[in-house]
Amino acid sequence: MTIIPDAPSRLRMTPISRLAAGGRWRVEAMRALREPVLIWFTQGQGRITVAGTTRGYGPNNAAFIPPGVMHGFEVAPRVQGSVVFFGREHGLHLPDRPHFLRPRDPVSQKELINTLEAIQRELESSRASAHRAARHHLGLLGVWLDRQIEREERKDVLPGRPLAAQALVARYAALLERDFRSNLAVADFAAALGITPTHLTRACRATCGKSAHMLLEDRVLFEARRLLSETHLPIKDVAQILGYNSAGYFTRAFQKAEGMTPSAFRKRPSQQPVVPKG
Repeated sequence: MTIIPDAPSRLRMTPISRLAAGGRWRVEAMRALREPVLIWFTQGQGRITVAGTTRGYGPNNAAFIPPGVMHGFEVAPRVQGSVVFFGREHGLHLPDRPHFLRPRDPVSQKELINTLEAIQRELESSRASAHRAARHHLGLLGVWLDRQIEREERKDVLPGRPLAAQALVARYAALLERDFRSNLAVADFAAALGITPTHLTRACRATCGKSAHMLLEDRVLFEARRLLSETHLPIKDVAQILGYNSAGYFTRAFQKAEGMTPSAFRKRPSQQPVVPKG
């Protein structure tokens, strides 16, 4: 099976507002990247779902997401901030699970802002060794993460949401990310987890307000949109990559969810890339 790379491998930064330049689905639909990501919200508010758990975000909130972890977040016109894509060869010791951080003290906020500005400044510089300097600042960002996580570790589990449900849905999200192209149903994922589909859906609704089927459909639909907008693969090949039995079945499912056929979606006016190529 052909898997299309979904991101360059180098360190880069981009404003949150630019992420949705090719459509809000690029940030709101469930998907996972092959590199760590730090999202820093400076303005606006909304909800973010990471590994099957949804919570609200606002100004001066940050989310660290390791590679392979499904996530998506609402982006309204007033939402501002920055996203750091670490690259797949960052060489840093980073957390292996997601963290949502609320640095409330001005010192921690200023440290993060200064580090992000330094990274951006070096990435935009034409001076010798600028990229190496940016990577050193990225190392300081890793230190900031370690210190902030240590301070907020007890806040990582959402009040009122059972730890068992969060852990179960995180396992489901990991399986889903691995096997969403295999045409498996929710019942198949539930069986792999040793539970009933009803139990799985109940846990998903408790942690993110969506059913297990909605999470699966959202992930498949994101990949379909990405392949249609970023590649020239024939529709039948896109259907095959996503595990559909036929191009016709894929077309009907896509049209039901998106309101247009895959061909019509592909023919829309082109949008600028999601992130700058590195």
